Amino acid sequence: MKTLLAGLFAFTGVVNFAHAQQDSTRRLNEVTIRPYFTTQTLIRSTGTIGLVDSATLAKQSGNSFVSSANTIPGVRMEERSPGSYRLSIRGSLLRSPFGIRNIKIYLDDFPLTDAGGNSYLNALDVAGASQLQILKGPQSSIYGANSGGVVLIQPQGSNVPTDSTSVALKLEGASFGGFHQNVLLQHQSGKYKLNVTQAYQQSDGYRDHSSMNRKYFQALQKWDYAKNANIKALIFYSDLHYNTPGGLTAAQYFQNPKLSRPAAGQTKSAIDQNAGIYSKTLYGGLSNNWIINGNLKHVISIFSSYTDFKNPFITNYEKRKEFTLGLRSYLEYTRSTSDVDWKFNLGLESMKTGTDFDNYDNNFGKTGAVQASDKLNANSNFAFAHLSIDVLQKLLVELSASANLYGYNYKSIAPVAIPKKTNKFDVQFMPRIALSYLLDDQLSIKTSVSKGYSPPSLAEVRASNNVINVDLQPEYGWNYESGISYVGLNKRLFLDVTGFYYNLKNAIVRRSISVNEKEAEYFTNAGGTKQWGIESSLAFWIIPLNNINFIKALQLRSSYTYSHFKFDQYFDKANNFSGNDLTGVPKMTIVSSTDLQLAQGFSVFLQHNYTSSIPLNDANTVYAKKYHLIQARIGKKGLKLANVPFELYIGADNLLNQKYSLGNDLNALGGRYFNASATRNFYGGLLICL
Repeated sequence: MKTLLAGLFAFTGVVNFAHAQQDSTRRLNEVTIRPYFTTQTLIRSTGTIGLVDSATLAKQSGNSFVSSANTIPGVRMEERSPGSYRLSIRGSLLRSPFGIRNIKIYLDDFPLTDAGGNSYLNALDVAGASQLQILKGPQSSIYGANSGGVVLIQPQGSNVPTDSTSVALKLEGASFGGFHQNVLLQHQSGKYKLNVTQAYQQSDGYRDHSSMNRKYFQALQKWDYAKNANIKALIFYSDLHYNTPGGLTAAQYFQNPKLSRPAAGQTKSAIDQNAGIYSKTLYGGLSNNWIINGNLKHVISIFSSYTDFKNPFITNYEKRKEFTLGLRSYLEYTRSTSDVDWKFNLGLESMKTGTDFDNYDNNFGKTGAVQASDKLNANSNFAFAHLSIDVLQKLLVELSASANLYGYNYKSIAPVAIPKKTNKFDVQFMPRIALSYLLDDQLSIKTSVSKGYSPPSLAEVRASNNVINVDLQPEYGWNYESGISYVGLNKRLFLDVTGFYYNLKNAIVRRSISVNEKEAEYFTNAGGTKQWGIESSLAFWIIPLNNINFIKALQLRSSYTYSHFKFDQYFDKANNFSGNDLTGVPKMTIVSSTDLQLAQGFSVFLQHNYTSSIPLNDANTVYAKKYHLIQARIGKKGLKLANVPFELYIGADNLLNQKYSLGNDLNALGGRYFNASATRNFYGGLLICL
């Protein structure tokens, strides 16, 4: 109870007040976000928003988004092995044991999540992102089908100084063969802006058979071709490979956590089968912004992606070829009077993803006989409307809704040919009503009600059992939340507390089965969940930013998550799991950090992450133990070599050398729940700016 009360002194969305390479006098209340078309300060936000800016990213190792994302209360990001991401917002891990589900992700103006519900977040390199806005809870009103939340990724190059050219080179080495290199080129001349990001990353991994490498290229261009119009182009290419060591039983995990999955009976080992992921993705988007007049604007975006995906697994070798084509467009009308600012948006988003699924016998990492071959096409369409009313810069009201239409068609080629069939879901109306009110310059209150909706992804409709499950239905539910935000002590303190209740129906959960001594998975609808939670975070400048003292700044931050999530009316055959804790969700998480800025460019950063025990199966008979993670980073800016400025830094993760599993396999067959994470490890890097 004491921990719960302490956690109430926190603020949703960890905020950095000092941008890594910008104005050091930036004030807290000047940090702005744009989650629902309207630019807002954090204190006025109507929703629960987590912000990971470039300064937050810079304080962590550049190898992944995991540590940065986990500073946001209510967000849990895992990495089962290097390159293998899972992302959960408010308990969605029960649906995403091997990927990202029921969360919509956008890269700039373009959806990264395809029509089939898959989000290849691990295709992106950390170097290509400058900011993440995480919208927690269902946001189906203007972002389409999602029951967990939305992630808005701002790519590098969105803020380039006028008429300037800069080049930055970053090199980072780490324990277990880790290496990350990236080059960032930014240029603006007159009406043209260009950003190019190139990156390469590799790691041998902590466990056997857990190496990874990724080659990445990204370009963002913007051209103001008229006084009232501009066009923006985004493209990235990612070539990712990582080995998958596989889950371990409790006995294997405690005896030797570095092991990859060994052979058992007739089932070969992960090393024997060369288990891993080979994924190549090419993505492109084009967006035109036209200001028709002082009140009316039109934005249209087209986007497309192609992914060549290969997954030699223990029991089969899967190949997928996925092609997506889509469009997003909206009109925006604004009007202002002396008392009220109005903004109305009306738009649509439509996309189609075609996927060829082919499964073969896996003969020691080589394709064998065909097991199954299918073609699936997913169609995702929704129209949306959004109205924002700002009264006297105090009361902000947002009303939005969408009509969602989702369906897919499928055709089986092998082992038995089945003609093309279609499965469509009913049109779903998704409203959101939200408001925030400034009681005074320091204190605001907010509340919202929204409905979430998320159809099964193609990876769930056709899971590794190679059966097209036409009975799998969408999940949906209502979310209610309220909160307060406070700015005090001459803007040195920012505090936010949010409480919510989410009643999810028809929840999609994973099951493992054994067919002919081969492990396979499938998905089914559970009865639902009841999710009560508190998310809070505190940011406090003990010593404000200054250029006088030896200590230039000292900031403390703490985020707290309390999740009282339970299954509701959930029966699995003869088992009654009603009232059990939600699988994969820790009841409590506390992340605290200290950021110390010293004279002559020295800096010290410390972070502590406490995560309580985690249920690993729906029956709640197996739990992962609680753990404490401590990180540290020391840096020195302002160095010069031959008049070239550079920065040096060294860091360490898991300083307590905890044995923990970051990326558990939920409801795993044979009790293979555990994917051990790295022991104490170190990294260091060099940043050169020209």
